[in-house]
Amino acid sequence: MGKNKLLTMRGISKSFGKAVIALNDVQFDLEEGEIHALLGENGAGKSTLIKVLTGVEERDEGEIELCGRSIHPRSTNEAQQVGISTVYQEVNLCPNLTVAENIYIGRAPRTRLGGIDWNAMTRDAKELLEKFDLRLDVTQSLDNYSVAVQQMVAIARASDIKAKVLILDEPTSSLSNVEVEKLFSIMRKLRDQGMGIIFVTHFLDQVYEVTDRITVLRNGRYVGTYKTADLPRVELVSKMIGKDYAVLNQALLEGKEEKKAAKRGDVFINMKNVSHTGSISNMNLKISKGEVLGLSGLLGSGRSETARVLFGIDQVTGGELEINGEKVHLQHPLDAIRRDLAFCPENRKTEGIIADLSIRDNIALALQAKKGLFKKISKKEAQRIADEYIEKLEIKTPSADQLIKNLSGGNQQKVILARWLATDPKLLMLDEPTRGIDIGTKAEIQKIVIDLASQGMAVLFISSELDEELRCCKRIVVLKDMERAGEVEGDEISEGAVMQIMAGGEEQ
Repeated sequence: MGKNKLLTMRGISKSFGKAVIALNDVQFDLEEGEIHALLGENGAGKSTLIKVLTGVEERDEGEIELCGRSIHPRSTNEAQQVGISTVYQEVNLCPNLTVAENIYIGRAPRTRLGGIDWNAMTRDAKELLEKFDLRLDVTQSLDNYSVAVQQMVAIARASDIKAKVLILDEPTSSLSNVEVEKLFSIMRKLRDQGMGIIFVTHFLDQVYEVTDRITVLRNGRYVGTYKTADLPRVELVSKMIGKDYAVLNQALLEGKEEKKAAKRGDVFINMKNVSHTGSISNMNLKISKGEVLGLSGLLGSGRSETARVLFGIDQVTGGELEINGEKVHLQHPLDAIRRDLAFCPENRKTEGIIADLSIRDNIALALQAKKGLFKKISKKEAQRIADEYIEKLEIKTPSADQLIKNLSGGNQQKVILARWLATDPKLLMLDEPTRGIDIGTKAEIQKIVIDLASQGMAVLFISSELDEELRCCKRIVVLKDMERAGEVEGDEISEGAVMQIMAGGEEQ
């Protein structure tokens, strides 16, 4: 006997002006007690479909039914009132409020006199979280806890407001393997209670581990819905990218050959016992021209912190830094830019894109900073540069005038990459450059990185995905507890070797 239909979306279309058709006659359905993956490349329409469902965007056409009743939410609050709740990759709670306040914001228990019953709120929040195996001090502010815990709190809140549909939008991007397993355990528990869960992710291993069905979108259109157990992984990838997986795989193989053929040039960066109080200690690191150096380690190991010091965001408090053979002391990122360094940060939403500026203006930003205020880049020159990189990096947009916030995550990442390539850097630092990006765009960015190194650029590649570093890097330095723990190179590079250093922390 089949499960009851919980949610049905039919003929959903959405355009942003005449140029951008985000959704074209898309359909989706969700059953009671299932975890349903919504997959597709960046720009496929996943985010727009979620925004239509949750009332963030008004649909142009189509029907939505929840439990057999037609709904038309015009805000996230309206969606929540009918039983649709969303937990985003960037947790949308209030970090300055306590855990309990976040759970009961807008619906706090009241005393007989109408005031907030703080004791009841604390007790209820504690009991709710214990159902999810979370034992927290709920009177502490939310920002005292990790992103993983904050996401669990957001999910607990969603379950407590009697959500029928829970949308998890890239919830595992910043989680460790242990935290992911805990999240999956909670998802299965909610599924068994009859909740329908829409799981948006780019991690295919996780799709096959936890989901019951898969719906694929491509270029704003519905491709199909499949039982997870019946859809081979290679076939899924082909449906997502719209071409044979062998084509993509061949590009990566060619990239590997280029990586093998690349020769390391002169040392460009030399960190000698560099420290920054509270983030890295006694860091020794050399990066040569023409190489992709991987920086690996668990969260908190000092990966991002090393890049921040190199880019002048955090100042050196001990040791020496040499750039191209010259001892330097970077006081500000502008010092780094003027010495031909470039940095694509981990969080593109808050530290990368300027959301309300066009693609053209976002690309021109770093080059204008490098030139200085008195050498203004003309609009004509900015347009030429933007058009050049839109073509080179295959950025999907109707024009350079498009606001960057309207692009998919993968295309936003390409714009940030274009911004730094326009400065003609000698060192490009990439911190999680493919996080939250579909498999096709991920392969494109990896290929670009290898190509840049083959042209003589030094690249520092930071990624929590080991297979990605194995694919791109000829040398990997492993960090642990804010210090260098070891290094592997050439034929020595393997997942096992890197993990052994992470675990043992001994210099190889």
